[in-house]
Amino acid sequence: MNIGPLHLANPVILAPLAGVTNLPFRLLAKEAGCGLVCSEMVSADGLVHASPNAFDLLRSLPAEKPLAVQIFGSDPDVMAEAAAIVEGSGADLLDINFGCAVKKVIKTGSGAALMRTPQRAEALLRTVRSAVRIPLTIKIRSGWDASGRQALALGEIAEVCGVNAVTVHARTASQKFSGRADWGVIAALKRHLSIPVIGNGDIACADDAARMLSETGCDAIMVGRKAIGYPRIFTEIGLHLRGEAVPAATIADRLKILRRYTQLTVDCFGRETATRLIRRRLGWFVKGMRNSAALKAAAGQITCMEQAYEVIEAFGRDT
Repeated sequence: MNIGPLHLANPVILAPLAGVTNLPFRLLAKEAGCGLVCSEMVSADGLVHASPNAFDLLRSLPAEKPLAVQIFGSDPDVMAEAAAIVEGSGADLLDINFGCAVKKVIKTGSGAALMRTPQRAEALLRTVRSAVRIPLTIKIRSGWDASGRQALALGEIAEVCGVNAVTVHARTASQKFSGRADWGVIAALKRHLSIPVIGNGDIACADDAARMLSETGCDAIMVGRKAIGYPRIFTEIGLHLRGEAVPAATIADRLKILRRYTQLTVDCFGRETATRLIRRRLGWFVKGMRNSAALKAAAGQITCMEQAYEVIEAFGRDT
């Protein structure tokens, strides 16, 4: 699959997830077979004003390429300046968030709020497109109601403005992550546009990924919440799409991922920062497993990485 001149080895993409898709997590997804990984959502204002926190989110390694970076904001000139910074950082693709429905984002006119202001959205896209040469995509929702009309209208604007692909999370802004995704919106957008359409929403297993591709005709699928703690889903989707058997995950498989994420976090951030991050994140990788509550409780008490590894090994012995 191609997005503009960028070739992806497969049509499976990691969604941008705030507080989740940092560098170690993206590396883990890449190792599992993900075709394109995406950063956490980065504030355009933060980049333009040289916020260390914003620039930390741009940290990358060659092993995760190709890399998409997602930015959010509402001022066309600020977004264009931030886009140039992202391109200069070495990102392979720039994505603009048109779908975040969190109040603190909406009240600034950013995220899904831009779907209510098509003229501002068009000005923003034209300005950003003129500022960068790398592929440009947008991630939208179906809109503020279930009709999907706003998604179609914004998709059309994006295509005219030179955007290279559109990702649609097929839920309304008011739904956030509740209810069911309406894959019919994805299919309608695919019929309406000539640029690639990427489908997102309710992909919880390899079969869901194959069904979305088949039922909607979309060019690629994006996996979000299911990948949290279970990046093996990218391996399973890849096997299924190639017509190969998908073996059930074993406890050993889950532990291997847990250890790998822990080591990647140390490698990327150092032991002190890794300890703080792992304290909150080990629980992601054992959801639904026996003794998961005990691991979460123990992880919350660790004060060094030696303890983190001890917690993991104890969980392995007791599960």
